[in-house]
Amino acid sequence: MAFISDIHGNLPALEAVLEELKRRTVVDIFVAGDLILGGDAALAVWQRLQAVHAHCVAGPSDVALAQMDSAAIRANDERERQRLLRFAATQKALGEVVRKRLSQLPKQLRLPMIDGSELLLVHGSPKDPFEAIAHEMDESEIRELLDSDPADIVVCGATHVPFARVVDEVLVINVGSVGEATGERFAHFTIVTPKMSGAEFEQSWVEY
Repeated sequence: MAFISDIHGNLPALEAVLEELKRRTVVDIFVAGDLILGGDAALAVWQRLQAVHAHCVAGPSDVALAQMDSAAIRANDERERQRLLRFAATQKALGEVVRKRLSQLPKQLRLPMIDGSELLLVHGSPKDPFEAIAHEMDESEIRELLDSDPADIVVCGATHVPFARVVDEVLVINVGSVGEATGERFAHFTIVTPKMSGAEFEQSWVEY
């Protein structure tokens, strides 16, 4: 099972990850939201995810694209105006059908593992699907965002920085970002291998 997040419309980065997953014969792909907004290939990224039958949850930008009326938004400065123009162009490129599909994406997915444990996929955290679990947080901060959720593994994105930590016997895996990783042109992905003795995971990246 492959887990990715935060593609942000970056088709070359997504293609690089999908090619690596194909090489590793990984076919079950899960995406922790923020699929489209940001890059120049919004529709192509959506179509590519559909072609590989990716299982996606919604990030905040996905919800915004589906629900917000760009014509009703007012920009306060030139930078905001440019962002608004990109937002409106992305909505137009997607069309009403894809925007409706975005509106139907779940906020979380729960996946049973073969050892009896449960994996939760969410963009941000169990407490709030859009509030991120970040690598610099201490255990008490992460514990609050886990919110006593029953999942044994929480897979998330949002921060664009991959990490893995165990807090109160819950394995938290942030899968980083495909399309907007910090630094060089790296695209992150995480592979989880369910086993009767407990799930194993590998965090990795490819260049694009």
